[in-house]
Amino acid sequence: MNTTILVIGGTGKTGRRVVEQLKNKGIEPRIGSRNATPSFDWNDKNTWVKSLEGIERMYVTYYPDLAIPGAKESIESLTTLAKELGVKKVVLLSGKGEVEAEACEQIVANSGLDYTIVRASWFNQNWSESFFLDSILSGNVALPMSDVLIPYVDADDIAEVATEVLLNDDFNGEIIEVTGPELITFKDIIATIGNVSKRELNFLPITLDQYVAGMRQMQLPEDVIWLIEYLFSHVLTNPNNQLISHDIERVLGRKATSFTKYAEETVKTGVWNP
Repeated sequence: MNTTILVIGGTGKTGRRVVEQLKNKGIEPRIGSRNATPSFDWNDKNTWVKSLEGIERMYVTYYPDLAIPGAKESIESLTTLAKELGVKKVVLLSGKGEVEAEACEQIVANSGLDYTIVRASWFNQNWSESFFLDSILSGNVALPMSDVLIPYVDADDIAEVATEVLLNDDFNGEIIEVTGPELITFKDIIATIGNVSKRELNFLPITLDQYVAGMRQMQLPEDVIWLIEYLFSHVLTNPNNQLISHDIERVLGRKATSFTKYAEETVKTGVWNP
């Protein structure tokens, strides 16, 4: 079967789920990642041409985040090349409340390609597949901004929406905002995970400066520290990021997954067992 759909970031949190969704529909997408054949590497433009050859539609996730320096230029180069090579449509995963991400959205919107933007809130899976997992396993969670309300969204919901808008041209030219069905704080999250995993989890509210110092102590790369600090200081506190959207319901005809439902499903995998 000829592959005409490319999933850039096809091994990442939403990308691998989009791949799975497409396969369930009998579509064999091309995976855009460094370990794929042909390989796709954001830092090596020479890999882009082979990945895009023969492609008509693509789902684009930028690693680690559209907010980082250089992302805008990469998105610009990719969309220009995609158009030259005959790609017809792009679906971009963007971040809710990120000014830099919105600049990348504009590039895609002005590219002359058909497009849909999927603008997502923070992912539930950050607690099971990403940077918050270690603290859950340790039993002691220390985080800043403990009272900020966030409409956490499930990566499975994002992938299902992305797959739908990738295949369905009714959503061309739209920005689809994907959030969970409720606003919750870090304290609520720790209580929920503790409850479903039957574990005693201690939550300690700290300042952002203390959190950054802790990341440095753990010797995390400076660019990772910069990104996490940016997400806390600019994105989390953006009023737009604290609004619930009903676009998941509009696109999929069902309600968004709640954090409790996600937690109940995730605990069965054993990922939160220390």
